[in-house]
Amino acid sequence: MNAYIEPGSPVARAERPGAGSTTDPTAGLAGNVGTPYTTPMSGQTERAAYLGMPGERPPRLGFFTDTSLCIGCKACEVACKEWNLVPADTGPTGGNPADLDEVRGMDLLGMSYDNSGALGASTWRHVAFIETEHRIDAAQQGDVRWLMSSNVCKHCTHAACLDVCPTGALMRTEFDTVYVQPDVCNGCGYCVPACPYGVIDIRPGDGRAFKCTLCYDRTKDGLTPACAQACPTESIQFGPLEELRERADRRLAQLHANGVPEARLYGRDPDDGVGGDGAFFLLLDEPEVYGLPPDPVVTTRDLPQMWRRAAVAAVGLAAAIAGSFLGRR
Repeated sequence: MNAYIEPGSPVARAERPGAGSTTDPTAGLAGNVGTPYTTPMSGQTERAAYLGMPGERPPRLGFFTDTSLCIGCKACEVACKEWNLVPADTGPTGGNPADLDEVRGMDLLGMSYDNSGALGASTWRHVAFIETEHRIDAAQQGDVRWLMSSNVCKHCTHAACLDVCPTGALMRTEFDTVYVQPDVCNGCGYCVPACPYGVIDIRPGDGRAFKCTLCYDRTKDGLTPACAQACPTESIQFGPLEELRERADRRLAQLHANGVPEARLYGRDPDDGVGGDGAFFLLLDEPEVYGLPPDPVVTTRDLPQMWRRAAVAAVGLAAAIAGSFLGRR
């Protein structure tokens, strides 16, 4: 076992002796689990070898979160924390961590029934409680309604956090998910402002960056991520991304046919500013209502052009300096 893996950690559990190739046992039993797939045990030879064709990759995996089915139970948050051993969030009371551990872990924000507030280094799944008004249905216009949404890292196709990481701590797995290697992270924090969604963050007291791993230790063994496994309403659906996109299109058409014209897909379009998200959503209002950027763009998009302009400026400056010295002779 890798020396960096602590005994009892989720990775240690997944790499235990006998945890060989397996097919998701829940596939076909629940709608939130996609087509079953098989992956080799961690530590085996090249992934392509077991597929039988050199260079062939497993399908891209992801999440489709249907917020119209979310009941705000936070089972996904709890399952995520339990499986990944994520510590309790820092509550608003602050104070000495040694004295207030139990209190801080139970704090409410004072502005919502939601006690975690947002995604962060110690909140990889966050269920938002959004109080808003009906704006579409004339009969209900002005009435208060609750929107529930389980937010998570988007595992972008074009991930800016990967572009800026200087140590290679952020990597893309064989399933096209974005994974943080804690033992490689140096805590520089470059990834934090690079994320267009404000997902990844530095954990206080630790100094390293953390975020959703899409339960890589489970998916590489053919298992469903903990949050999707725990979701009682199948709001969180997991599987091959192309299959999830087709499922989302059918669900959107169904809602529109049933008189919910405000329903829309967010992050599903492969041609958007981040190349499409590996974790996308069905929303019942504008993205801004859910605290999501309406038109996310990979923040490193303009870096090549900026470097070219900087190079041209540097050459021009050098030429001007050289010309000033030569002109004095």
